Amino acid sequence: MALDVYKEWLGIPEDQRPPDHYQLLRLVQFEDNADKIQSNYRKLNAHVRKYATGQYMDESQALLNELAKAMLCLTDAERKHEYDAQLGREFDEDEEPGARPPIEKILLDQGEISPQQVDDAKRMHENLGIDMRDALVQLKAVKADVSARALATSMGLPFVDLAEMIPDDSVLDRVPRSMVKQHSILPLFVDEDDDVLLVASVNPITADAEDDLRLRFELPIRQVLSTPLAINQAIAKYYAPGARQEVDEVVTSSKKKGEKAAQTKKAAKKKPAQKKPATPAEEAREQKQLCIIIFCMSFVAAYLLDGFVIDSDTYLDGLSLLAYIALPSLAAAVCYATLWPRR
Repeated sequence: MALDVYKEWLGIPEDQRPPDHYQLLRLVQFEDNADKIQSNYRKLNAHVRKYATGQYMDESQALLNELAKAMLCLTDAERKHEYDAQLGREFDEDEEPGARPPIEKILLDQGEISPQQVDDAKRMHENLGIDMRDALVQLKAVKADVSARALATSMGLPFVDLAEMIPDDSVLDRVPRSMVKQHSILPLFVDEDDDVLLVASVNPITADAEDDLRLRFELPIRQVLSTPLAINQAIAKYYAPGARQEVDEVVTSSKKKGEKAAQTKKAAKKKPAQKKPATPAEEAREQKQLCIIIFCMSFVAAYLLDGFVIDSDTYLDGLSLLAYIALPSLAAAVCYATLWPRR
């Protein structure tokens, strides 16, 4: 009998199948407090992770993904509004999503920073050109995760703690380490319900990176935010040297394709030309030259034979004369029979 993870691990009654996001995260319906949503998600995530290395490893991973998808939906203001409407929630006009407050106002309203710290951060932002999020962290006004959460709220995006989330290996395998390091991103998993790729990043994903990911997965991209430290640690963990096979880069522009074609053409030019086969006339001339060389060398051989082998005090006696006649004659006969070209 299959394990009912909803009942056994989360305590969800059997009549709530499939559970909606609120039931899955053990929240009251239409809960709007993002901190409460995040808190419940962290508790349930930690509980389900206990089964991640045991007998129910696959069931645990599937449920962890469900919890993450539910949390990401309910902490995204626009998606939550659409989801609640699907569940039958009725909204007043003043509850419609509107302009989002800047990060400094969010932190001020939360009591995380003072007006003086806001002024200091703004001066740093204007003088150094860094983001308000980074300025507040460098001034030690807030911690990095608090600042990142406020930025996510300001942008209307979910915030994720990557230490509580396990990316899909099949997704990581399709994005090279060079790309995730260059853009400070981490692909997480494909949300099959909405057919989108979830990608964690430090800053808004650039158009080039988004186009590259779209080409790789043939899916739209949905962004979630995390802290720079969490992104870097996740890249070091999941893209450690030798941890996964690197994939080829995707060529995203005709310019790159043109450069590749030009390189191929240039390499072809450098390739040495093949030697043309000799014509019959050239072969005949080479054979005649070889015969003449052999004939001349036969006289040299006769001279050496006469000087070092034939023991005679008379110049050109019978044996010596025989050597000077026999060796060249033999060489001429062999060359004529084997090498001399025939018409």
